[in-house]
Amino acid sequence: MALVRYNPALRNFSSNSFNSILDRFFQDNFDGYGNGSGFVPAVDISETEKSFELEVAVPGFKKEDFELNYNDGQLTISGERKFESEQKEVNYHKRETRYGTFSRTFHLPENVNDSKIQANYQDGILKISLPKDQKKELRKTIKVN
Repeated sequence: MALVRYNPALRNFSSNSFNSILDRFFQDNFDGYGNGSGFVPAVDISETEKSFELEVAVPGFKKEDFELNYNDGQLTISGERKFESEQKEVNYHKRETRYGTFSRTFHLPENVNDSKIQANYQDGILKISLPKDQKKELRKTIKVN
């Protein structure tokens, strides 16, 4: 029996569509673990009747490690986790913890009330609430005469 080295770039290859494979290729780092200059944290986006919610998975960060900027309908989330010195007594065989910088930009709908955006970091999840402006409507029904 031969041992085959695990390649995270080929994970679940057979169950993915061609588009998702291309998306992963252009978004992921080549080694699959983020050992390069940065990494891309996972983001869950949901919508309620009153707001849009973003949840960014960034364990091991501190509140001070984040920078959030809103400019012309775009929300940019960036941060940095610095590599702390290793202990001499510990021999690492493999390190998959991601260090470095990241930046994600999201194009927001016009009905987001930018003056009421709130962010909270707890238990490794950065939660960003983007309240909707109830006065602005994105869809209008146009009557044909």
